[in-house]
Amino acid sequence: MEVQKLPDQTRISSMMLDSRCGLNDLYPIARLTHKMGEALKVSSEKDCPYTIELVRPEDGEAVIAMLKTFFFKDEPLNTFLDLGECKELEKYSLKPLGDNCSYKAVNKEGKIIGIFLNGLLRRPVGFILLKPRIPCLFSVDSRKQSPNDVAGKAADGCEHPKFKKILSLFDHVEENFNIFDLYPNEDVMLDGKILSVDTNYRGLGIAGRLTERAYQYMRENKINVYHIVCSSHYSARVMEKLGFHEVFNMQFADYKPHGEVVFKPALPHVGVRIMVKELAGASNTHSQSQGQAQTKL
Repeated sequence: MEVQKLPDQTRISSMMLDSRCGLNDLYPIARLTHKMGEALKVSSEKDCPYTIELVRPEDGEAVIAMLKTFFFKDEPLNTFLDLGECKELEKYSLKPLGDNCSYKAVNKEGKIIGIFLNGLLRRPVGFILLKPRIPCLFSVDSRKQSPNDVAGKAADGCEHPKFKKILSLFDHVEENFNIFDLYPNEDVMLDGKILSVDTNYRGLGIAGRLTERAYQYMRENKINVYHIVCSSHYSARVMEKLGFHEVFNMQFADYKPHGEVVFKPALPHVGVRIMVKELAGASNTHSQSQGQAQTKL
């Protein structure tokens, strides 16, 4: 997920769960350029100039248009690599729409002014040993898995050389951290991928209302854990403000698949953080005995 640059400590200018928060997502929330309090507040239904609605597969073209304007170009890893136009990135971004748990803010003219893309992260079924896909902008396949499924790496088959580097990073995270190890009683989690708000509609509580609608989906479907991968410092800060806590942290400087650091984005973006929020009913084995669980590489 990603957020945008903060001109000062009270303002957010980019959010991948960053538009750069961030896909996360898929990195994970996206761009917000207003004060933190305004970004997270929930507007009242009365006099609200927009509505919160389900994102449907037919919204794909409008969703991509918004992400191109307010998300892709500002995500820290995209910026560092100078990713540019990437159809594979667009394809991965739309992948979670089939899970019917993504939401959009729509103004009175019918224009999308905010989106929160979410997918479902399912525990692999059967007795084969499959690591669950870490939910992030680029690596999640949220289709229901069967015992015959073989979980390949997200980077496998990617023909875009720069985008493949990003996918390989999240493959590495996935190989070293299994979120379901922390929650042995959970079979499905909500996977927050991208939260993005049109900067022309800042201060209207859009991010807060989109997030609250996601919580409502979780309550309706008895999902107890919300999981988000942040590759942006700002996105992680936003998630902390929303009550999420860190369970995994890997510094970009420690990711050296061929002996050299691959990603050196501008400060303050220094690593990948996995953030979670538990609703009532979630059981975290590590937190029961050690307080909040946290894994670092």
